[in-house]
Amino acid sequence: MRRRALLAFLLAATAAFAQAPSPAPAAPRPAAPKPRVKFETSYGPFVVELEPDLAPKTVANFLAYVRAGHYAGTIFHRVIPGFMIQGGGLTETLAEKPTGEPIPNEAALTFKAGLKNSRGTLAMARIAEPHSAKAQFYINTVNNASLDHQNTTDEGYGYCAFGRVVSGMEAVAAIEKVRTGWKKGQPNVPEYPVRITSAEVLNP
Repeated sequence: MRRRALLAFLLAATAAFAQAPSPAPAAPRPAAPKPRVKFETSYGPFVVELEPDLAPKTVANFLAYVRAGHYAGTIFHRVIPGFMIQGGGLTETLAEKPTGEPIPNEAALTFKAGLKNSRGTLAMARIAEPHSAKAQFYINTVNNASLDHQNTTDEGYGYCAFGRVVSGMEAVAAIEKVRTGWKKGQPNVPEYPVRITSAEVLNP
């Protein structure tokens, strides 16, 4: 009799456990917002959103310069309509501001992920050596496939895009239209300085 009662109890407990609802899965953590940087210029503000997952070293380097106040007081010193606007390294007198060491070129990574030198993207400026970028950057004003990564040679390594303009593209377009000429042996320099008055991280 006791065995039957015990068996019935165990069967009932097992059935109750089987019918009990399983705990709900934990909600996934929301993805961290991508860093955004706001630039104030003499032609209006614009905001760029960065891609730290695609170009971690490039983004970290860029944010370090922003937080150090490097870009305040620099200019867009190279403006080519139908191509790009470049700045972030020279003062109004075309003197180069001190920088840190160059960073690795992550163009191969970003290109593979689909981030290219298309209109409105932010990319690192450099000299001929692929891994020579420091602080200067440019904004593509058209699609510039010729600047994308092709191969690992010096000529084909490409230029690393690491973000895009998410607001204020009208300011970029206004800068692209300024009159330019030669100054101190440099071509494509705006006749009147296109100043960057400040740069700040919006979501630190």
